[in-house]
Amino acid sequence: MRQKRWQDWGNLILGLWLVISPWALGFADHQVAAPTAWIIGAVIAVFAGIAVYMPKLWEEGVNIVVGAALVASPWVLAFADHETAAMNAAIVGTLVVALCIWVMVRDTEFQKRRAQEKQAQRTS
Repeated sequence: MRQKRWQDWGNLILGLWLVISPWALGFADHQVAAPTAWIIGAVIAVFAGIAVYMPKLWEEGVNIVVGAALVASPWVLAFADHETAAMNAAIVGTLVVALCIWVMVRDTEFQKRRAQEKQAQRTS
């Protein structure tokens, strides 16, 4: 069994925060920012929860994409003018991406795979 990572718990907490943040930060009535937080928060929480119980690297890849989408969402979905919601999305998305990258950099299987790919490139 692979070692469990604290970063996955961090992303689970961030996902749950994102789900409750529209109420906690007072933007639950915003028609774009609130559903974005609920949906993306649930996705982050689900994949982080999977990673807590079955640590694999693919969950990290999914959450990197989702976290990056969350960072871009205030501008793509046009709620950047709502400062609280936009900052929440940008901060949480950045933290999710950072924690996922941290896991990938520290994962020994990932490092072995990267070394094998580099070696294969040198020999071809």
